[in-house]
Amino acid sequence: MTTLQAIILAIVEGLTEYLPVSSTGHMIITTAILGMQPDDFVKFFTVNIQLGAILSVVVLYFQRFFKTLDFYFKLIVAFIPAAVLGILLNDLIDSLLESPTTVALALLVGGFILLFVDKWFTDNDSSLIDERPITYKNAFIIGLFQCISMIPGVSRSASTIIGGLTQKLSRKSAAEFSFFLAVPTMFGATAKKIYDIIKEPTVKESIFTSEHITLLIIGNAVAFVVAMLAIKAFISFLTQNGFKMFGWYRIIIGGTILVLLASGQSLSIL
Repeated sequence: MTTLQAIILAIVEGLTEYLPVSSTGHMIITTAILGMQPDDFVKFFTVNIQLGAILSVVVLYFQRFFKTLDFYFKLIVAFIPAAVLGILLNDLIDSLLESPTTVALALLVGGFILLFVDKWFTDNDSSLIDERPITYKNAFIIGLFQCISMIPGVSRSASTIIGGLTQKLSRKSAAEFSFFLAVPTMFGATAKKIYDIIKEPTVKESIFTSEHITLLIIGNAVAFVVAMLAIKAFISFLTQNGFKMFGWYRIIIGGTILVLLASGQSLSIL
């Protein structure tokens, strides 16, 4: 992996992790365009730079994260469904993760859903709704919606934001809670993936060279900055314009993956 490839992957991660467009699908296309092979370090890099994206939420919403214990308890309640289901369906999820076709189809289906979400939740933009507190029941139901994102390509952000909308939250409140929930969810999933990759001694030695450590630092720094910018822009855009553009975008990306697969292009999920 070159420095330029590391920067490009980190930009893609930062831009797509919190948007309802599926970061997995974008990583598939990006690595294919860059002609990258899924070796041990590339796999480790694409997982590790999620830590930079996670940190961006904590920094951006620093005061919210360190305000009350009630905030943490609600995040735990929302996190529990995905944690339990992840343990029970670990093998099935791993098998789905090996299929770019699954990602493409999930992108297409999710794209068509986003085309109509704004019409389904037309009453969620009242200024009064913005002040509605999130209850433990709301948090748990949003957590159930997050479980849908275990299907690669569904987008954790899209599923949890829609979950928030079903609980009468405004677009802004639903999106922000989705960001908050991403911290424990992504950290747990990332930590497990990192452990799985480096538990083999030979793999560990090949990953942690001085050159690779430099690339990891650059990647996390870029993902951190880009994710912060993406979150700010997304909140503003979503509040004013809704989901329709993201729906069309997902359809284009999903279709692109299917076209690449049909043309004989070798694609892999890192």
